[in-house]
Amino acid sequence: MIGFDIGGTKCAVTIGEEIDGILHIKNKMVTATDHSISAYEMIDKMCDMAAEMTDDFSHIGISCGGPLDNKRGVIISPPNLPTFRDIEIVDYLKKRYGGFVRLENDADACAFAEWKYGAGKGCQNMVFLTFGTGLGAGLVLGGKLYTGANGNAGEVGHVRLRDTGPIGFGKKGSFEGFASGGGIAQMGKTAAREQLSKGIVPSYCKSIDELDNVTARTIAEAAYSGDQTAIDVYRKCGEMLGFGLSIIIDVLNPERIVIGSIYTRSSDLLKETMLEVLKREALAPSLAAVEILPATLGENLGDYAALSLAADNH
Repeated sequence: MIGFDIGGTKCAVTIGEEIDGILHIKNKMVTATDHSISAYEMIDKMCDMAAEMTDDFSHIGISCGGPLDNKRGVIISPPNLPTFRDIEIVDYLKKRYGGFVRLENDADACAFAEWKYGAGKGCQNMVFLTFGTGLGAGLVLGGKLYTGANGNAGEVGHVRLRDTGPIGFGKKGSFEGFASGGGIAQMGKTAAREQLSKGIVPSYCKSIDELDNVTARTIAEAAYSGDQTAIDVYRKCGEMLGFGLSIIIDVLNPERIVIGSIYTRSSDLLKETMLEVLKREALAPSLAAVEILPATLGENLGDYAALSLAADNH
């Protein structure tokens, strides 16, 4: 089995095998996503990487950010992949290799993997949040992956939480703007500018010239070192995460919400304000029924996600 995990920052090609209900990663190669070449050239590059590791292209799973149409196998217009516009990736790979190819939104693929092999195992109603470069949700409802009419169910990052705020998914004040790596970086840069103008120097950005180097990770490192500006950025992110989750809990009443990437690494910077807002905003019986957990498939979640699609040939 081959898994293609296509992201705005990097693309991973993974070779795997399922044995006795356990998914094993056998080999993996990673490359930076090259936005200077066409999407099909990037796909060819991933195929060449796969060919270095295997000659079996009979089962391919593709995990990619949305919007996309999983039923037609088309990547439509992911905001973090500007060259991927109306890319018929499933037909392209089927014509090339003749095997089984399945495409899903990265959040749906991760939800499926976490539900089948990770933190969601054993439950019937689960929401997975990517919380990486962007923010999307994958939904497992009634024991089945729910993808909507054309594969775009769960695009919670597009929901506007405030009239103003950091930009995510093309919207100011969107859920993605407040709760994603890009959104945290935007908030961190804004906070740094404000503090520097007051003569206060955040440890993650000591001058205006360093703004371009600010990332969610550098802000987190500063927060763990006690930098108050960085701590406040993550507290704000946790607050808005709570608002977004309260909507999800009120609408879907899930048993578990599993959150990946940044939450798995930095939940202790986010949890306090997230829970404060949830207790205030979410319907109490629904909040009492839900567990909010970090993803358990770890840094390899994207690999398991893509491979789980290749394994699910039915």
